[in-house]
Amino acid sequence: MSADPRTNRVEFNKLQKRLRRQVGQAIADYSMIEDGDRIMVCLSGGKDSYTLLDILLNLQKTAPVQFEVIAVNLDQKQPGFPEDVLPTYLSAIGVPFHILEKDTYSIVTDIVPEGKPIASVFAFAPRFAVRFRRRNRCDKNCLRASPRRHHRNAVSQFVLRRQIKSHAAKTIVR
Repeated sequence: MSADPRTNRVEFNKLQKRLRRQVGQAIADYSMIEDGDRIMVCLSGGKDSYTLLDILLNLQKTAPVQFEVIAVNLDQKQPGFPEDVLPTYLSAIGVPFHILEKDTYSIVTDIVPEGKPIASVFAFAPRFAVRFRRRNRCDKNCLRASPRRHHRNAVSQFVLRRQIKSHAAKTIVR
């Protein structure tokens, strides 16, 4: 981006408008959100999940249907993760939120040998999100998952476990 603040602002506004339009169009095309839905937005604390929340909050103001947004974060007790950042931010913007606490980090570090990737810690997150969604009667959940950010083996293991659990891979197991 250029050094001129006005140019930067114009470019930022264009990007923001394009993202909101495209997300809104996808929601409409695939009927992702219906009138009265409670949408659970899973936040990791990264810029992608902040962006997703921002887009949904802005769409909520102008959408032809009424829907509620609830932000949820799984605090996995990773060392150095600033616990106060998300609650402070979400309170400041007035978004209802829940912080789920589960020390999955210690569990994984006990299992995974030192020096190996610990991306399998992320395999725990969907389980807690599903439980929260059911208990809090959320109609839909919205999360941004990017397999390229996670260790491929961890993602593959997670998918295979889900298939086996749902009996979709019954013939493979026998």
